[in-house]
Amino acid sequence: MRVFKIAIILGVFSLGLFAFTVADLSGDWEIPAKYQKMKNPTNPKDAEGLSIGKELYDTHCKSCHGKSGLGDGPKAEEVDGDLGDFSSKEFQAQSDGALFYKSYIGRDDMPNFEKKIPDEEEMWFVINYMRKMGK
Repeated sequence: MRVFKIAIILGVFSLGLFAFTVADLSGDWEIPAKYQKMKNPTNPKDAEGLSIGKELYDTHCKSCHGKSGLGDGPKAEEVDGDLGDFSSKEFQAQSDGALFYKSYIGRDDMPNFEKKIPDEEEMWFVINYMRKMGK
């Protein structure tokens, strides 16, 4: 009877550990509510803003995410996580705030850009440029 209880306890513990590992490997981002609800303060069709966004994307993002946002940049092989496909419906369905959070705050292999692009408006220009990759 005692061996049976120990086996059940170990089984429950193992199942919990397995569930935690699977959740951790899923790559899902937890976007804080503040960012989920955040609205883009810039005009996504502004030509000058899109030009700035492209320039910043080419400087900071293209090396991993690729010219067209397909995750095929020259440094892509060095990254462990999924680089995404910016042209996909799944990517484009995300809120602007979620894209801002992922792009600006980052996590793991996705760097934080708060110091490299300190002007948040410029980061919004990058988001607008990434949105054009879905069209």
